[in-house]
Amino acid sequence: QAAAGSSARGKGSADPLSGFLAWCGRAGVELSPKVRLSREGAVAGYGMLAAEELEAGEVLFTIPRAALLSQHTSSIQALLQEAQESLQSQSGWVPLLLALLHEYTASNSHWQPYFSLWEDFRSLDHPMFWPEEERRRLLQGTGIPEAVDKDLANIHLEYTSIILPFMESHPNVFDPKLHTLELYKQLVAFVMAYSFQEPLEEEDEDEKGPNPPMMVPVADILNHVANHNANLEYSPQCLRMVTTQPVGKGQEIFNTYGQMANWQLLHMYGFAEPYPSNTNDTADIQMVTVRKAALQPGEDAAGSVPVPRAGQRSCSGWYLHGCRQLESPDRCCVPCPVLCMSEEEFKEYKEQDGWEDDSEEEENSTLSNEALSRLKTPFKKLLYDSVLLTLESYRSDLKAEQDLLNNKEAYEKLSRREQQALHVRYGQKRILHQLLELVH
Repeated sequence: QAAAGSSARGKGSADPLSGFLAWCGRAGVELSPKVRLSREGAVAGYGMLAAEELEAGEVLFTIPRAALLSQHTSSIQALLQEAQESLQSQSGWVPLLLALLHEYTASNSHWQPYFSLWEDFRSLDHPMFWPEEERRRLLQGTGIPEAVDKDLANIHLEYTSIILPFMESHPNVFDPKLHTLELYKQLVAFVMAYSFQEPLEEEDEDEKGPNPPMMVPVADILNHVANHNANLEYSPQCLRMVTTQPVGKGQEIFNTYGQMANWQLLHMYGFAEPYPSNTNDTADIQMVTVRKAALQPGEDAAGSVPVPRAGQRSCSGWYLHGCRQLESPDRCCVPCPVLCMSEEEFKEYKEQDGWEDDSEEEENSTLSNEALSRLKTPFKKLLYDSVLLTLESYRSDLKAEQDLLNNKEAYEKLSRREQQALHVRYGQKRILHQLLELVH
């Protein structure tokens, strides 16, 4: 699954990987002799493979912090530091993106051997680069088109309101004709797919926002699967990639990008894992869908709370988590079921200041399969109807997706985009259909 999916020839180098490895040596990166970087044998693009058998706990490579590319190590870090107040943004990525805009286009950049692995970013195939019609047709119902629309609006806003003014105030460093909105968009996708964010210390989690993203050479070459066999560890002096389980000779070494659902993987990285490989896959039921289900006429509707009143709750919807072992939703996080209360129950709930008393844990309570089966009938019906409405939002049904996956010849005729979108849709529908069985 491609974190490093470039087919680039490299900038001015017949062998960009050799040039990059030489740069790693100069930058102080220590690569274990038991591993090798290669395009051959990797699931996509470049990857890391075991040249010898590896045990759990072995250090695969060590990267000094000076070799990381961030707003603090870029050659324009002084400019970025001086203007940090004006570079604040919703994403928090602007300083790194400005550093990348400069370093990627500067012929004398210290980072050119690193960038040589990506000649022009054309290999990045995030849905944001798909034609809108194709995105809607293949991904309707998955949540990705809405996420992309938000991304594109934020990219345009950041570029026009923050990036352009900064570039215009530093014409000796930036040129809007070279550092275009299109290049900025490509670099956003590059940061999405390849950057890392260092976790906060426990004592800082409540006081600080997330750490800004940074580029981590070598680490970003490792591909991702949910069942990964290596993990990146952080220390004050360096970063280390360490095996989490034994790896056989010739096998690929996989990192994890986090507990990512398939829709998140496709949205941010440009790929999805085929069912049932992604044990972190999820499906969402939007609150607007829950409201629509509650408004449907039915035998239970007469005694329910009027939805406009109940809809004042600040709930985003249900979050459903799939599990490979059970092949059914492992847990279901749900908002407080006020829509299923009787008038009397709802009145009592309000009188007891139920809105204010709910803790975050209660509003996002986790239901196991067993707990789902014990739900009260009105709540089961609301959940069931909400799932049915969510399934209607897709362009095809589960059987059509299953038939396509089972027909190897037909599947292989699909474009790569069609295949990745199919994996996202199918995984979500499997979760939703298993939930229907649990609450029927």
